[in-house]
Amino acid sequence: MASEGDKLWGGRFVGSIDPIMEMFNSSVSYDQRMWSADIRGSQAYVKALEKAGLVSPTEMEHILTGLDQIHEEWSKGTFVLTKADEDIHTANERRLKELIGEPAGKLHTGRSRNDQVVTDMRLWLRDSCSALHLHLTRLIRTMVDRAAIEIDILFPGYTHMQRAQPIRWSHWILSHAVALCRDAERLGELRKRINVLPLGSGAIAGNPLGVDRELLRKELAFDSISLNSMDATSERDFIAEFLFWASLCMTHLSKMSEDLIIYSTKEFSFVTLSDSYSTGSSLMPQKKNPDSLELIRSKAGRVFGRCSGFLMTLKGLPSTYNKDLQEDKEAMFDVYDTVCAVLQVASGVISTLQINKEGMEKALSPDMLATDIAYYLVRKGMPFRQAHGLSGKVVQLAETKGIALNKLSLEDLKSISPLFSNDVSKVWNYTNSVEQYTAAGGTAKSCVVAQVEQLRTWLKKSQESVI
Repeated sequence: MASEGDKLWGGRFVGSIDPIMEMFNSSVSYDQRMWSADIRGSQAYVKALEKAGLVSPTEMEHILTGLDQIHEEWSKGTFVLTKADEDIHTANERRLKELIGEPAGKLHTGRSRNDQVVTDMRLWLRDSCSALHLHLTRLIRTMVDRAAIEIDILFPGYTHMQRAQPIRWSHWILSHAVALCRDAERLGELRKRINVLPLGSGAIAGNPLGVDRELLRKELAFDSISLNSMDATSERDFIAEFLFWASLCMTHLSKMSEDLIIYSTKEFSFVTLSDSYSTGSSLMPQKKNPDSLELIRSKAGRVFGRCSGFLMTLKGLPSTYNKDLQEDKEAMFDVYDTVCAVLQVASGVISTLQINKEGMEKALSPDMLATDIAYYLVRKGMPFRQAHGLSGKVVQLAETKGIALNKLSLEDLKSISPLFSNDVSKVWNYTNSVEQYTAAGGTAKSCVVAQVEQLRTWLKKSQESVI
């Protein structure tokens, strides 16, 4: 059992804390991940203390040197935690005192763990957003490159899980890439709101010792300084927003995974997953299960749970810091780890996926050209609503005769409208069908090529302005 006098908050308490409570209160098992951010924040803070005349230049150098040594210990994996280290802040300050003695006690002057922890979190998450952005853009680039290579492959497009119209396989790929581009842009916007300095806000009322917060901002490369000390130490909007961002990104990845799971079934046989991203059955030797995609789909639920759970933690809190906020770090770390892994697995799945071109084209059927019949009549001058109705009659006639749409004779079609003529035969061509969608964003080859070019331009700009 540790004495309260050994704690950063000790002095007012006597005796020993209950060992179960000590474990319950401790966060060092997970917040130690912020060791580097905590050291960076402390090194900046001691410089501000020196400028304010609260530590001497010699004391500052001792503290900076000690913190450098602690950084080296963490880097080499030789830092030793003790039972008394309830969080990363306690651990680093305890070790600093062991290394340099009493001057270590001046480091916390005017600083609270309230502003210290949120500074650490902002520093850690700022760097982590950059890593996520890199993984995300790599996935998008993989998808765009694949779309460019396989641009001539056609397959059925679906609505309501029913065959709808012929589209390009590449058009499907890019539909998901575009959604992920929005996620990348949102992540960049989120990083700007993360990059606000709270250090120097103290526990609640601010800093009374003349600490230069502009110096702190420059030292830690923050974009701006928090406006209100009470808000700065307690607001976790940036965590909630990160959790929501991850939830939305995972929604898009889960949707893509669901499509690929369906396309990989024997019933569809459009794609085959690489063995590297599949598993087998412990009972049925013929099975090849899309576990990578199913896990991506399931991890979405995990992330959603973290987001909704943390919002429930926030919604009943009174002003300023409350210990409930200790829940923020596990949610942040878990969601980061989950999304980071998912993005890398998704890139592997997309880059190694094999497509069944023949199976895709075989799945195209004349009934998917019913809308094209309506467009044919529109081009002959008929109002679309009327053309749509007559196209439905063509479908009904084919069903009555028990034949495919393209097997109806010209006489059959003329019985529905005299506008049908010999050129209607061009309607029964799937390439002609996709090539008519030439408006920007469509599935015609020229449009898909334009989408590829636009996304490659976006990727280049994204790389030049790495967050």
